[in-house]
Amino acid sequence: MKPCISEAVTLSRTFVEDVNGYADGGCHALEVWLTKLEKHLEKYSIADTRKLLEDREMTLAAASYQGGLLLAQGEQRKAHYDHFKRRLNLCQSFGISTLLIVADFPAIRQLTLPGENQDTTAIQRAIASLKEAAQWAAAFDVRLALEFRGSASFCASLDTALALIAQCGEPNVGVNLDVFHYYTGPSKFEDLALLTRDNLAFVQLCDVLGVPRELADDADRILPGEGDFSLQPIVDHLRAIGYDGWVSLELFNPTLWQLKPAQVAELGLAALERLLRR
Repeated sequence: MKPCISEAVTLSRTFVEDVNGYADGGCHALEVWLTKLEKHLEKYSIADTRKLLEDREMTLAAASYQGGLLLAQGEQRKAHYDHFKRRLNLCQSFGISTLLIVADFPAIRQLTLPGENQDTTAIQRAIASLKEAAQWAAAFDVRLALEFRGSASFCASLDTALALIAQCGEPNVGVNLDVFHYYTGPSKFEDLALLTRDNLAFVQLCDVLGVPRELADDADRILPGEGDFSLQPIVDHLRAIGYDGWVSLELFNPTLWQLKPAQVAELGLAALERLLRR
């Protein structure tokens, strides 16, 4: 398995600061925060950005994240898909092979008309939209990683996300295993048995200390190995199924945002490597 660090860990910094800082800290692979890259490209060309990445020997492991694809309708749907296609073009331009998308189920029962089977209609719409998004992504040689959210009204667990992927039926769609949502949502340990090398597209690790899972939020994320999550059995299972893809450190901890990216990268990479090499 290959370690990388998400730019969310240094969310207050610019794309250039992240690339230089992560490289200085010994990390040469990052999970791109797309809004940072888009803002960066308002001032710098794609060619200049490629040179920066080449000079710092930086690999862009994946891009995060795209929402609004599964349930949006009408003009809102068109806006989300236009944005999605621009981001696919960015992924292709920078050789980013994986794009994370969010299963956006905030209020499933508000999304259907009177008289319809509410849950079924929204779910079938989401499956059809996921299939369409995957077909667009395939044209850009991009794989989609579907992320479940532990607090969502639907697709809050690993098994449900994998079921949607299976029903979608497109080979370039897999699941993003974010252990924060795995632990704080309704997923169960036995759900890990459903993972295969083929349906697992990306992994994000973090930890949480001393916070009830029902109350934990993104700001509570800390370095893996420093909290209450039982991460080693998960890593062992990923190794057992032959997963050899990227494992990303994803934190939204405001305390870390105050540190220099090089320092965060050094600490984060060390935490990941301790876990992955056991």
